[in-house]
Amino acid sequence: MNDLDADAVALHAELHGKIRVESKMRLESRRDLSLAYTPGVAEVCMTIARDPERVFDLTCKGNMVAVVTDGSAVLGLGNIGPEAALPVMEGKAILFKTFAGVDAFPICLATQDADEIVRAVRQLAPTFGGINLEDISAPRCFEIEARLQDLGIPVFHDDQHGTAIVVVAALLNALKVTEKRLDELTVVFNGSGAAALACVRLLIECGAQRLCPAVKDVILCDSRGIIHRGRTDLNAHKAELAQRTNARQLTGTLRDALRGADVFIGLSQARLVDAEMVRSMAPRPIVFAMANPVPEIMPGEAQAAGAVVVGSGRSDFPNQINNVLAFPGVFRGALDVGASVINDLMKIRAAFALADYVLEPTPERILPDPLDKAVAYRVGEAVARAAIESGACRARRA
Repeated sequence: MNDLDADAVALHAELHGKIRVESKMRLESRRDLSLAYTPGVAEVCMTIARDPERVFDLTCKGNMVAVVTDGSAVLGLGNIGPEAALPVMEGKAILFKTFAGVDAFPICLATQDADEIVRAVRQLAPTFGGINLEDISAPRCFEIEARLQDLGIPVFHDDQHGTAIVVVAALLNALKVTEKRLDELTVVFNGSGAAALACVRLLIECGAQRLCPAVKDVILCDSRGIIHRGRTDLNAHKAELAQRTNARQLTGTLRDALRGADVFIGLSQARLVDAEMVRSMAPRPIVFAMANPVPEIMPGEAQAAGAVVVGSGRSDFPNQINNVLAFPGVFRGALDVGASVINDLMKIRAAFALADYVLEPTPERILPDPLDKAVAYRVGEAVARAAIESGACRARRA
């Protein structure tokens, strides 16, 4: 255990966790008590009973997000269960509050059955204005999120879409630095988990919605090599992407995929890329090696091999690709306009707003500082406008 680990355990022990519930009003008189509880609260209840949409104005629901996990895919720790996942979910809750003013509460479920998780979230939904799914392993996370899209409130799996938003933003600014164009670009992804598949989909969707040029080609690799239409071992999610990627139908390994590629985006495992592989890429390559805690290639090694822009998932190197740049603002915007879903347009606009926040990208700065509290509100404004434009909002409340 290093000093940081020991200090983190000591801090959590001292505080007994990182969150608490506080009252917005003082109870100092009988009138205060009558307004907050009985008899005055009865009329508030009946107002909601007559018009259920008023629950968003008259209770915490309109600014409250549930951070829901089953503890099956926590950070780089794996399937550690709901109790062990609670410190991470508490951390997520304070990030929501600190960066976007969103109240959030951790919900750690003692089941890893998709049907039971869906049922539990449906039963909890009346309390919350949004659901942030967190650290649920693939492929169950895809099914769970899809089945909950009819709740009437935003349901967002951050491991997928938060990552995708920040990756697309980082790529947009890396292209400015390297003077490359999306429609001339070959992008290689390594990894086949939730984050990698969501990144591929969002990058393709940016072009499909004609908000920017379509990327020339995307090549997706998993542990068995390049994904192509001839493979018979693909699950439904990979098979669907095999139809939309790898225009040249390349086969082989990650090493084969990287030859002549412009961009490498790793969401996989440590040390899968070496300097020779980077040197085989197109001139002025971009490398996002995001495996944690040890990336696919260390940033210094990638730079020495010719990478112009290098990003990672670590805070001790430049260009940390950190989800905190996305999810607080996405929910801030969605809650502010009463969005019923978080759709592709909202995600894409979030990515563009995040990229545009950096006025003059450099090789060492393609994303905002994760501690800049103005970022979430800029992203939120873009998400709110996209929600209105795309008709993703509930009927306006009184």
